[in-house]
Amino acid sequence: MTEPSLTKISSSNQSSNENKAPKWFLIISIVLVIWNLIGVMAFVAQMMMTPEQIAELPQAEQGLYQNIPLWVNLAFACAVFGGALGCVALCFKKAIALPALLLSVMGVLVQMYHSFFITDSIKVYGPGAAVRPSLVTIIALFLLWLATHAKSKSWIN
Repeated sequence: MTEPSLTKISSSNQSSNENKAPKWFLIISIVLVIWNLIGVMAFVAQMMMTPEQIAELPQAEQGLYQNIPLWVNLAFACAVFGGALGCVALCFKKAIALPALLLSVMGVLVQMYHSFFITDSIKVYGPGAAVRPSLVTIIALFLLWLATHAKSKSWIN
């Protein structure tokens, strides 16, 4: 009679090992928590800018920071806080990572639309200014893919 119970234990351990996330998954998740916390700091710094600090910027840059619509600031908040929450959830292997990172991607896309098509920030900063926003977009999309992949492999639940 003990043999069937050993078989159950063995098969249950085997299935949990098959769903165990690889070590690289946690390492990438931690690195990307740090990346997103830098984004949170950038958001807080932008929200805390005083009119005096904006006035110290070159004239062309002042126009980018003045009169930012509320919806852009909300998109920025969704991008960074959704990304940070999603990455922390990935570290703890929680399924909330997927909707949080989807929210982050949507926030990034809205924010980039505003930056490139409404305010034309490339005209102010030059073509090199597209590098960081492109990297932000690529990483946000990668994170969404990673969470989707992790969910399909049952690494997050």
